[in-house]
Amino acid sequence: MSGRPKLVPLPPAGGDDADGTARFAPVTPLRAYEYVAEQIQRHIKLHLAAPGQSLPTERELVEQFEVGRPTIQMALRLLEAEGLVETRRGRNGGTFVLGPGDGDDARLELIGRMLRRRDEIEDLLVFRRAVEPQIASVAARRRTDADLARLRTAVEELDRAEGEVVRMRFDTELHLALGAATGNRFLARDAEEIRRGLNDVIALLPESGAWHRRVAVEHHALLDAVVAGDEAAAAGVMETHTEHSRQAVRAVLTAIDRREDI
Repeated sequence: MSGRPKLVPLPPAGGDDADGTARFAPVTPLRAYEYVAEQIQRHIKLHLAAPGQSLPTERELVEQFEVGRPTIQMALRLLEAEGLVETRRGRNGGTFVLGPGDGDDARLELIGRMLRRRDEIEDLLVFRRAVEPQIASVAARRRTDADLARLRTAVEELDRAEGEVVRMRFDTELHLALGAATGNRFLARDAEEIRRGLNDVIALLPESGAWHRRVAVEHHALLDAVVAGDEAAAAGVMETHTEHSRQAVRAVLTAIDRREDI
């Protein structure tokens, strides 16, 4: 599911029709419920909604999206078919976010998915190394007081976080807040796309006190640089941060490649 029109590959150069008329691909517009489902899906895949957390009620979603109730119901059915949410009936019912599950089977399924996306993940690591230092630099130059408040909150919540689910949520929030602080829609979009593409493999990183302490030091240094408006320092901290993450992710991918039970 995607919020973009359906695309097909363009013909190679010189591949127009015989009379020289250009050939274009048909556009398949998304229906309203697909747009609603795509927005909720993004929220879930960015780990901003924890497994077991309930979504807003149908009435609240109708108000937020400004669509009819049937549109919301169809969107929720689509998300349920994709295994992202489940609907529970009864007194404590509602629509709840599903997690990847526990145990070896769920972990093996996640590992298999990462293997299938290996080339995409490698491209994302390179893209992140090129883009996120620039995001940090622009954020240091253009951040507002509201941006700084959001960044501080994310870092403070990370300091208090217990468990990987909570850490992932506020780590993502920190990077999204940094993208928003640039005041540039394209850089903010890139920050989101990077997190959405890498969150699953980041979730496979082994828990380590030393790793969490190093990341915390980098996050605080990044916040300090942005608060000070020091563009060069912000970019430098982010270069270090993305390089450490790249090394850790590639170590996980290498370990996955060596497994014999996938």
